[in-house]
Formats: sequence, structure tokens, C-alpha cells
Amino acid sequence: MENTSEYIIKKIAPIFNKQGFIGTSLSDLTKVTNLTKGALYCNFANKEELALKSFQLNIKKTITPLYSILRREKNSINKLLALTNYYRTYYELAKERGGCPVLNVGIDAKHNNIALYDEAKKESNKLVLGLSMIIQNGIDNKEIIKSIDAIIYAMNIYAMIEGAIFMSFMQENSDFLNNILNHIDLEIINKMKV
Repeated sequence: MENTSEYIIKKIAPIFNKQGFIGTSLSDLTKVTNLTKGALYCNFANKEELALKSFQLNIKKTITPLYSILRREKNSINKLLALTNYYRTYYELAKERGGCPVLNVGIDAKHNNIALYDEAKKESNKLVLGLSMIIQNGIDNKEIIKSIDAIIYAMNIYAMIEGAIFMSFMQENSDFLNNILNHIDLEIINKMKV
């Protein structure tokens, strides 16, 4: 059974993700939770804490499952292909929550909530670092050609995926994301794999 704090975050996380920190009013939060302002602030210190906890839940729902999938794969090429395969379903998954939380919060909070922006940046850096480690392990295990620069490839892959997510949501068409994932798969097989 969930407690009041969990209930609140579960209800408001999609609202913050869709409307952003500035665009989400206290009345939006009381309406979706059917709670008073006092009940919200009895459980959380302020709107900033509500937004931060919401971001963390949105990451848990949209990004964290990827980490479990990657841990199951045995080699780097399979991990990279599992990553692109995961993102093939990401558009629909993220659409339920109002978009990609890293992208939404990274853009929305940059100039108005530094703590929230820092959380999004930290999550983005975690994804790039994880990708670079997968690629470097592949180089070390002779699965990926040694001339590949792990960090540059990780940055490029992540940037292509986030850019395609942005375009898919902007145009309401998952083809942008699927096309870039197909392109990344070809890069993995034709340019990275030994």
C-alpha cells in the first residue's frame, strides 16, 4: 500500500514532465491529487522538492528499465543493440508520461531551477558515461575495433538518440527515432564491430 508521499509523486510526476517546473501551478497539483495545498506541503518542503521527486520517478519509469536490460547482455555489441532496441519502444513509453524526462527537464529547468537542471544533466552524463564504458569494454575485449574513440562514439550515439526523440515528439511521429536507431545499428555493425 502506498503512502501519501508516494501517491502525490505518482500523480504529479506526469504533470511536471508535461508542463515543466514553471508551467505547473499549485492548483494543477491540488487538482490532480485531490489534496489541499497544506496536504502537499505537509509531505514536501516546497515545489522544488515536488519537481525533483517527480523527475526521479519519471526517470525510474522511462530510463531505469534500460539498465536492467543492458546488464543481461554478455558482450558490448549485444549491449549496444539492446540499447537501440529499447529505444524503439521509448516513444510510446515516454509519450504516456509527456515526453522524455531528461530532455524535458534539461530544457525547461536550465534557467529557472538549477537543482533540477543539475539532476537532468547528471542523468544525461550517466547515460553517456555508461555508453562509453560499454564501448571501451568492447574495445578491450576485441569486439569493437580499437581505433574507435569510446567517449566520442558514446556522445554521438546519445546525441543522435536524444535529437531523434526531440524530433519524434515535435512532429508526433516515431519514424524520426526509428530511422536514427536503424542508422545507429548500421554504424555498430559496419563501423564498430570487429
